[in-house]
Amino acid sequence: MRPRKRDVLLLWLLVCSGVAEALEPISTTIAVGMAAALLARYHYIFYYFRECCRPEWISFNRTRLKTDLDSKLFGQHIASRIILKAVTGFMSNDNPKKPLVLSLHGWTGTGKNFVSKLIADSIYTKGMHSGFVHLLTSTLHFPHAEHIATYKSQLQQWVRGNVTNCERSMFIFDEMDKMHPGLIDSIKPYLDYYDKLDGVSYRKSIFIFLSNAGGEDIIQTALEFWKEGRKREEIELKDLEKALSLSVFNNNNNGFFRSSLIDRSLVDSFVPFLPLEYRHLVQCAIAEMKARNMKPNHKVAENVARDLVYFPKSERVFSVKGCKSIESKLDFYS
Repeated sequence: MRPRKRDVLLLWLLVCSGVAEALEPISTTIAVGMAAALLARYHYIFYYFRECCRPEWISFNRTRLKTDLDSKLFGQHIASRIILKAVTGFMSNDNPKKPLVLSLHGWTGTGKNFVSKLIADSIYTKGMHSGFVHLLTSTLHFPHAEHIATYKSQLQQWVRGNVTNCERSMFIFDEMDKMHPGLIDSIKPYLDYYDKLDGVSYRKSIFIFLSNAGGEDIIQTALEFWKEGRKREEIELKDLEKALSLSVFNNNNNGFFRSSLIDRSLVDSFVPFLPLEYRHLVQCAIAEMKARNMKPNHKVAENVARDLVYFPKSERVFSVKGCKSIESKLDFYS
C-alpha cells in the first residue's frame, strides 16, 4: 500500500519532531494512538530513511562481488576464488552453524583491505560506511600490552553488543600481525559452534582478519615457482595453506600465536595474497584513473609502475609495496 503524503508528514510530525511533547495529556494520548496506527500501516517507510538490520539494507549480491573481484582485484587468482566461494556459501545459508571466519595474509599492498571493502559492498547497502561493519586496527585500538586484560573485556562487550544489535554484523581486524598474543582468543566462544551464548547468536556474523604474517612464506613459494619457470596462476591453495597456518600459529610476534582459533580450526579459510608483478601494477594504475574519472592512459600507467621498487633487486620480479603507492605516484604523473 502506497502511503499518502499527508500520512507520512503527520507520522513524521508526531513521531520524529517532538510535537506530541507540546500537547496536553489527552491530546498526547490521541496523538500517540494516531502515530501507532500510522506506524502499523506504513512501518516500512522508516526502513528507507534510516539503516536497519533488515534485507532493505543487508542483502548479498553475488553478481556484484564476482564482477568486482574479476575486474578490480589483480593478480590474486587464489584469493578471488576462495572469497567468492566462502562468502556465497555462507550468505546463502539461512542457518549457518558458526560465523564465517576468514584470515587474509600477504605482503603490504596486495589487496587484503581492498577485498574486505568489496565484501562489505556486496552485502551492505552502505558498504564500509554501514553501521553494521566494524573495523578495528591493532595499533590504534589495542596499543598497550599492559592493558590486555582490559582490552579483552572491552572487545567481548563490544562484539556482543554489536551482534545483539544486528546478527548480520561484520568485524574486520586489521594488523593482526601487530596484535598482542592472546587478545583475540577472548572472542573465541563467539566464533565457535554455539547456537546461542547468553541469548545471543553469532552464527550469521562475519569475522575477517588481515595480517602481513605469513607473507614471507607466500613470497618464497611465488619465487620458487618463478625460478622454475612456472606461471603464478599454477600456484594453488594446497601449495600454501598448511605452511601458512603453521607459520602464523608458531610466530610469537603476531596475534594468532598459539591461538585457540587456529588450534580449534575455527578459521574457515587462510587466504593467501600473492606478491604483485609489474603488469598488475599497471592494471592498478589504470583502475585508479578510472576511479578518478580520468581517461585511462596506458603510457602513464606504465611509467607509474616502472617507478616503483621491486625485488629481487636485480630481476625486479615482485613489487615491494604492491599497489599501495599507486595513488600517490599517479598524482605525480597527472
